[in-house]
Amino acid sequence: MKINRGYIVLGLIIAFTLFFELAAHADEFDQATTLTFSEAIQIPGQVLPAGTYVFQLADSSSDRGMVQIFSADRSVLYGTFLTNATQRQETTDDTAVTLAEPESGGPDALLKWFYPGRETGHEFVYSGQQEKLLAQDTQLTIVANQQSTADSETTGSGN
Repeated sequence: MKINRGYIVLGLIIAFTLFFELAAHADEFDQATTLTFSEAIQIPGQVLPAGTYVFQLADSSSDRGMVQIFSADRSVLYGTFLTNATQRQETTDDTAVTLAEPESGGPDALLKWFYPGRETGHEFVYSGQQEKLLAQDTQLTIVANQQSTADSETTGSGN
């Protein structure tokens, strides 16, 4: 039996919409954003359990490519991560993230984070081998308060 690729993409969109919630944004300077994940999420070097986290730029005027991830109350710093600038074609009024669903199973990996109203976002840097594997996985962009969009083709750095 042959399965139509469109049905698979539609199924992924519905599944991701049900599994992930994105919440509000706060401060323009540090791009502080609260993200709530209802499933575990992979970030470089670790997996965060389901929960609410604060993403923000590190307090550095010289390097705007360092992203920090904190617990919801900012009492725990899970890490400071190097990111590369990445572009998107259309800005949105809401936070957007791009995830990769590993073919091998396991938690989805966070690839990109876009602050509302910005064309330039933050692409997380993974190890060379892991980056190659993630590039082959199905990628899905989720925008808070809007429909999700699946990328049927993989996207590389800077896309």
